[in-house]
Amino acid sequence: MKILDADPIDRIRHPLDEWALVETAFDSADMGRTETIFTVGNGYLGLRGNVEEGRDGHVHGTFVNGFHETWPIRHAEEAYGFARVGQTIVNAPDAKIIRLYVDDEPLVLTEADVLSYERRLDFASGVLERELVWRTPAGKRVLITSRRMVSFTDRHLAVVTYEVTLLDSDASITLSSQILNRQDGRDEYRSNVHGTAEGFDPRKADLFTDRVLQPRIKREQDDRLLLAYRCTNSGMTISVAADHQITTVDEYTSNTTLEDDLAKRIYRIHAKQGHRVRLTKLVSYHTASTVPVRELADRCDRTLDSALEVGGPELFRQQRLWLDAYWKRTDVVIGGQPELQQAVRWNLFQLAQASARTDGGGVAAKGVSGTGYGGHYFWDSEIYVLPALTYTSPVVARNALRFRQRMLDAARARALELNVRGALFPWRTINGLESSAYYAASTAQYHIDADISHALCQYVSATGDQDFLNRGAIDILVETARMWADLGFWRGNGDDVFHIHGVTGPDEYTTVVNDNLYTNVMARANLDAAATSLRVLAKEDPSAYAQVVKRLEVQDGEAEEWARAAQRMHIPFDENLGIHPQDEAFLQKEIWDLDLTPPSHRPLLLHYHPLVIYRFQVLKQADVVLALLLQGNEFTLEQKRANFMYYDPLTTGDSTLSAVVQSIIAAEVGYGKLATDYFNSALFVDLLDLHSNTADGIHVASTGGIWNALVYGFGGFRDHRGEFTFDPRLPDNWESLQFRLTLRGNRIRVDLDRESVTFTIEEGDSFRLTVRGQKVFVSAQSPVTVPLSHQGARLVGTPTMDDVRGQRRADGSLLTASIPAIALDFDEGEALGPID
Repeated sequence: MKILDADPIDRIRHPLDEWALVETAFDSADMGRTETIFTVGNGYLGLRGNVEEGRDGHVHGTFVNGFHETWPIRHAEEAYGFARVGQTIVNAPDAKIIRLYVDDEPLVLTEADVLSYERRLDFASGVLERELVWRTPAGKRVLITSRRMVSFTDRHLAVVTYEVTLLDSDASITLSSQILNRQDGRDEYRSNVHGTAEGFDPRKADLFTDRVLQPRIKREQDDRLLLAYRCTNSGMTISVAADHQITTVDEYTSNTTLEDDLAKRIYRIHAKQGHRVRLTKLVSYHTASTVPVRELADRCDRTLDSALEVGGPELFRQQRLWLDAYWKRTDVVIGGQPELQQAVRWNLFQLAQASARTDGGGVAAKGVSGTGYGGHYFWDSEIYVLPALTYTSPVVARNALRFRQRMLDAARARALELNVRGALFPWRTINGLESSAYYAASTAQYHIDADISHALCQYVSATGDQDFLNRGAIDILVETARMWADLGFWRGNGDDVFHIHGVTGPDEYTTVVNDNLYTNVMARANLDAAATSLRVLAKEDPSAYAQVVKRLEVQDGEAEEWARAAQRMHIPFDENLGIHPQDEAFLQKEIWDLDLTPPSHRPLLLHYHPLVIYRFQVLKQADVVLALLLQGNEFTLEQKRANFMYYDPLTTGDSTLSAVVQSIIAAEVGYGKLATDYFNSALFVDLLDLHSNTADGIHVASTGGIWNALVYGFGGFRDHRGEFTFDPRLPDNWESLQFRLTLRGNRIRVDLDRESVTFTIEEGDSFRLTVRGQKVFVSAQSPVTVPLSHQGARLVGTPTMDDVRGQRRADGSLLTASIPAIALDFDEGEALGPID
């Protein structure tokens, strides 16, 4: 982990603003990063931060959540049950383009004489604004101002305004507003920029080799353009329409060009000095799995007609009102840390942009900001994103869970394919089918079932929405419990123990193992939750219980068997080292010495064959440590501390999923400085491109993880089995921390400082919670302040490789650390021999 400066951002180029991300200079060298971090979206539709003029770009991107193409996965060697159909998000037709010509000279930012420039992504208004002054080759100064918004109130709508003012002379202005189908991001001026990167990187999306979007409709009517397509293989359909309004006192003419992959509305204005020309472009996207394109075209028309009735100013006002409500329930305020505050709000804004209007869709790993991971949904959503949504925007969390519920039939079919009963959700997917070709680090992650069940139980606990569970979501618990009961097995002599073999935990550097600690503790919770939910349902709503029994064919004694398996689940523990082994064989391996691994060989997955990595004790991301968070009530503080001290030096941080979890547990066990270092690393992972792949899209799980690190880690909040507790850990250099939680219909503001924590009900009546064992009752009429004598234990230093190296296993053998026999000297580039 790179230790960041107190303010690691270049403040000349990105001046500090707690409510916006500002850029004062355009730089083509890092367009990939800036295109991503200046994305605007709403969870359904996303427009990358490409310039309106459209020519300059790293990856031109417009994405619709779930809109994908399928393709056959061709395995070098086939085997039964391998994933058969790949799925990749489609780079949709780009409607944000407005090309500008002054006296027939095009504005191309990489070549232009730009006298001033500022771009601002405003977190409060949800608008991306840009203002620049361009001096044309003829010496004329031109002021260009643009605003771009993807609506949170109408998820199918985007608004772009583009204004041009001649500052010192008359000129001919041409505005070419376009809808352009680039085919998988292909730049019309260059080759496919997606494919220019060298080397293997599984984090990137697969590229299409054949035509994806088949033209179906092209249409113009007055100032409205429309293109519609059908995906070649998936059969999904999309319609894109743009309506134009031009405002100018100068004379102008207009005409339209219409082709299969390009629709242009061109305005030629005889512009006078000082006269402003404004073009307002309303854009609508509609997609579907089976709906004909003609119907989608009608939907686009209705969306645009409605937007025209409302008017541009009102659309921007509605956006502001939506975000006002969002920040009232979601904002986290750090006292005395404006640099961190800006980054926190950027992350929370990205969380909204990735999830707010999925409306029954999933939350993709990159949201709608890029093509990374092919636009797939992972277990990241349930573990990292849904907590923030559950406790601040429960309706959005419920929609995400409904998405998994609709996948249940496909999960049942996948379970049969994997020879287990119940349901097995895919590790990565868009349409419900497993889309990963490498089963060892994907399909074998059976823990996805427990992760989804955990998120479901967390939602019901936080909201009290038992009706959602009873009316069908309980099917998820039942079918996943069946999977665990069938996958696992009993072993013992009278005192039987339940084991689960042949699985992969969250750590993808250790695969297909027996009794993975994380999997076992999460499966235990899953089994127990299923049995408990059926028992409670039978008692409280016998009619609903009878329907579940009939619908799912629940057998007598089945739930009792789940409860027994949960009670007798094998939880690995090594008495000699005082830790929980990550799996049955983990401690038998030698340790990978990360201190001796050159930075040029990170992340490991890009430089070493999987078999090399699998032979060592080395982690891509937190595994046991994640279990300490999610099932923290099952471990003592001493166990948490010992586990953290052992596993932290072995964790590479090659996954962005890791730092937030390490921050939370570091804070809990007493490593306060390390907790803030991990937090800062996660906080700036995209803003600073710390993993060198921000160009592929936002790390959405990390944005949700920031909320978790603030609220769980430093706020000390926990929700185990419906008991809401607080044990704060305010960092030494923070003056205060304020956040809000929505619990059982109550919105509670938490104000933490060094001496106390105060609870105020902003919406609702009353609530009970616990602070360090003390029961607290909060009513709407009277906030409650609880004095704090400390901010948790403070341990000196940080866990290091020396804390692990030299210890002995139960058999007396020494734990040694090394790196693979052949490595590269990152200074000289020469081969080295064995390194001990």
